[in-house]
Amino acid sequence: MKKTLLVSVVFAFFISCASANSTTVAVGETKSKVLKTLGSPVMTLDNKQDGEIFVYADQVFSKKGTRLAGSHYWHYNYVYISKDGKVTSTRQEKQNYPPQAIDSIKMEGLGLLTSK
Repeated sequence: MKKTLLVSVVFAFFISCASANSTTVAVGETKSKVLKTLGSPVMTLDNKQDGEIFVYADQVFSKKGTRLAGSHYWHYNYVYISKDGKVTSTRQEKQNYPPQAIDSIKMEGLGLLTSK
């Protein structure tokens, strides 16, 4: 009985600590399902004729490094939504810059707004 209770508590703890960005959505999912699964994005980019891009970001800290808070990076999850309201693709990456530094005009010039 105690083992079952302990396993249940540990399992609930891991689920509660999971990040929204660790969850992925499948191609073909609806926009409303994405918002229900991942929550509100930190930023939405206009993808011209192709639709829109939801940007999700988590700041990740590690104990390595000499800074007081340790070294850190940003984990980004880009979800590409078509004009029909369906997921066409997703892309994940690690970057050193915060979400406020994302420049959609610069990304368009580099060809990064198109789904990969």
